[in-house]
Amino acid sequence: MSGGLLDVPRVRLGTLPTPLQPAPRLSDALGVEIWLKRDDLTGLGLGGNKVRGLEYLLADALAQGADCLVTGGGPQSNWAMLAALAARTRGLDTTLVTFGSPPPQGPVGNHALAVLAGATLHFTGDDDRSSVDRGVDAVCADLRAQGRRPYGVHRGGATGVGALGYVAAGLELAEQLQENGSRPRSLWLATGSCGTHAGLAAAHAWLRPGYDVVGVTVSRPAEECRERVRRIADDAAAILGTPAQPGPPTVLDGFLGTAKGRRSPAGDEAASLVARTEGVFLDPVFAAKAMAGLLASLRGETDVAVAGPVVFLVTGGAPTLFTA
Repeated sequence: MSGGLLDVPRVRLGTLPTPLQPAPRLSDALGVEIWLKRDDLTGLGLGGNKVRGLEYLLADALAQGADCLVTGGGPQSNWAMLAALAARTRGLDTTLVTFGSPPPQGPVGNHALAVLAGATLHFTGDDDRSSVDRGVDAVCADLRAQGRRPYGVHRGGATGVGALGYVAAGLELAEQLQENGSRPRSLWLATGSCGTHAGLAAAHAWLRPGYDVVGVTVSRPAEECRERVRRIADDAAAILGTPAQPGPPTVLDGFLGTAKGRRSPAGDEAASLVARTEGVFLDPVFAAKAMAGLLASLRGETDVAVAGPVVFLVTGGAPTLFTA
């Protein structure tokens, strides 16, 4: 690994590198060369993109002498479940903060998996998603008052430290592209809490790989995503001593559907196409919507022009395949 990343503490959690696979039948269907970067296969639990950032966040927590992790998200947050699982493998107690109230049927999906991993669930009683971050801060304060040493992380692990996982992924992808001789024009992904996009943006500013990074927002207004991606990417670059962002990141809006955390018809159609052509499942609330954005752009329905080859980041999230 290159540069300052070698000097940053890291806990090995993932099965890396993840495959970069050609998608020939999907490419034929779309009329453009598509490659799939399979970060659904990162190895911890059921896999997913959040494993990469957790390698750096957990190392930071351990370096600070933390004895517990406090984080959170929505009821079916892939981030929260994987954070709990990763923390428990390193002996840290975990509290997960979730907006709203406990479901009457008890924990299901990612929440059930987090409980299986030994996490304590804390509900804010407030349907405002931002109540999670306030709840994380409040739980950390309570734990400190009890003599504990909590490490608090807001939704998605979207910090400069957390983004280092996808700076490393940018280096990994560069090596794979050099090996296979492909020269993609763009890298597409779902942009949610913005940490994954920020890490790839920081890697892009550092490496100048020749492709654009295009995020499809599945959570926030596009302008808010652009501001968050740039800020987090610059925080990651400051840690590493690499270049800051030269311009605003590309974030495509219009594919959220009815709400964050809910599937959309366009996303379901895109996910069905990828499953039927390549045998790869895209989760309905993140990657499927990003693929819907790519398909619409290929049809000329957005202001983002697409030329091949294209790399698409499969971010995982298998438990959400079974939610409404």
